[in-house]
Amino acid sequence: MTTHRLITGHVSAVLTLPAELDLTAARAVSRALPGGWSLEPMSTGGPGVRTVEISTGAPRVTVDRQTVRVRLPQPVADSDTLAYVTYTALERVRQQQHKVTLHATALHAPDGRAVLLLGAKGAGKTATALALAARGWVHAGDDLVVLGDDGGISVWPGKPTAAVRIPGRPLAPKPQHALDPFAPGPAPLGRIVRVAVHPALTAGALTPASPLSVNEQLRLHENLARYISGLPTPLTGVTGVPYGPVWPLDTPALARWRSHLITTLADCRFDYLHAPDPETAADLLTKETETG
Repeated sequence: MTTHRLITGHVSAVLTLPAELDLTAARAVSRALPGGWSLEPMSTGGPGVRTVEISTGAPRVTVDRQTVRVRLPQPVADSDTLAYVTYTALERVRQQQHKVTLHATALHAPDGRAVLLLGAKGAGKTATALALAARGWVHAGDDLVVLGDDGGISVWPGKPTAAVRIPGRPLAPKPQHALDPFAPGPAPLGRIVRVAVHPALTAGALTPASPLSVNEQLRLHENLARYISGLPTPLTGVTGVPYGPVWPLDTPALARWRSHLITTLADCRFDYLHAPDPETAADLLTKETETG
């Protein structure tokens, strides 16, 4: 076994790996994860150090105090899935440090505060973010970002690349593009916007979502618990069966913290944005930011 200091998702832990693993594919997807994915040399951990242990064999996740043990099939452990799996294994550490991975897109507005764009897959978050960046906003993560709660909510830089659809080819694989300019560090959360961009809409509208409905609170609950459940990260890799067991990372204390976080987010400025196209959505957000 080899021992490393793993840094990803704005936290770190001790990572032990079988010595024969090929890490080339895992290192190659560093830019697909918030905070990157990197290993540093480390010979010992010390008492109380949070650890992730990787072994090979039939897929399984177990937790023993401060240690998360993940067993992967050998071909999967040698693939880029290793990076995604170890990122998810650190979600427990993340939430213990009052950070959480969120399915969202984020930007820094001209006033320096962060804006979170929420929405289902295909809702128009990325397209709206690209239109806002063309108006001087700064990218802070596409699809994955990290929220921090240290007495105030902050948004840590997320995934620095975006999958952009090829015009005229809606079903073709979307190539990844580097987001530029990209935020170098966290920023205080200024507002939350749930986005729905669709050409069937005849006009754009930006309406307050507060007070949050029960459905909106449930959406937030699902989003905040998504990564600690482990469900976005199949242990069999992307070529295997695309589902897996719920990971045993969660604790009652972390669930209570996430409930507190939802209450805090409900007190933020929270809007629903409907628009027929990304340009209209960006215009509405830019105008609102400039005037209020």
